[in-house]
Amino acid sequence: MLPPTYVEGFHDLEAVKAMEYRPLGNTGLLVSKLSLGCGPFGCHYGTYDEEEAIEVIRQGIKQGINYIDTAPWYGQGRSETLIGKALKGIPRKAYYIATKIGRYELDYENMFDFSKEKTRRSFKRSLELLGLDYVDVIQIHDIEFAPSLDIIITQTLPELSAKVAEGKAKYIGITGYPVSILKECIEQSNIPISCILSYARFTLIDDTLLEYIPFFKSKNIGIINAASPCMGLLTNNGPPAWHPSSEQTKKICADAGKCCKDHDVELAKLAMWYSLQWEDISTYLVGSQNLKQLKMNLDVLRNGITEKEQSLLKDIRDK
Repeated sequence: MLPPTYVEGFHDLEAVKAMEYRPLGNTGLLVSKLSLGCGPFGCHYGTYDEEEAIEVIRQGIKQGINYIDTAPWYGQGRSETLIGKALKGIPRKAYYIATKIGRYELDYENMFDFSKEKTRRSFKRSLELLGLDYVDVIQIHDIEFAPSLDIIITQTLPELSAKVAEGKAKYIGITGYPVSILKECIEQSNIPISCILSYARFTLIDDTLLEYIPFFKSKNIGIINAASPCMGLLTNNGPPAWHPSSEQTKKICADAGKCCKDHDVELAKLAMWYSLQWEDISTYLVGSQNLKQLKMNLDVLRNGITEKEQSLLKDIRDK
């Protein structure tokens, strides 16, 4: 069955047929199992070629990826601006898009602001940069950094609810690293939260998310699992300098990356395949900064990994 986002004459029909689509909670959105994270189009993952990045977005959508995620935090609007350029000429029906509010500047003193006023201004700017009248999902970015959860409940969520009422967004989501606070927020909120984005919490080195899946399912909350390669940690090249993991974890992952290099295998490919095996997750959000990475991620989704790669993955996990 073709998804509601299929557009005849635009999409690669065979690629769309090869893609699996899953419900995003009770939103009614059928999202591709693989979705496109646009964090790498900001400033945190090094330089990239803008024209190729635009082609990654366009090709990703043509190949059946129908869920795109971004945020003002990614390059202080750079990611949203790039997406706005990429979406020109693409039918609006062909994709779902999510952005965020709450996390902004690089310096910590001005990084977070969950107030109604800032939320209103930021969301208006996001729509302008994206060149859109509405987004499908508007998310509160990393709610654990709010001065208190009460601010999220009494200020941020009501403001986003107003934007849904205005037709500027269809659904509300929350994101964060500690999965426990996402659960707590859902339990306290009287405003419907349709989906959660959990990052780096269902990977080769951390499966915390699995503990909370039964709760989210019981509430019909869509689950977005982001950052299977742990923000660069589970790649052959290793993470960026700012990566917050411990030196011990970095060393373990670097050893795994060296082992993969010695066998001419990309660790990120094994990490992606491992995460993709869970049925109760709506979509797996991963960044592709260039066409080579996009091709690898689509290949893992469609074809899995070889026996040699499975054997190597087992060896790495055992160690």
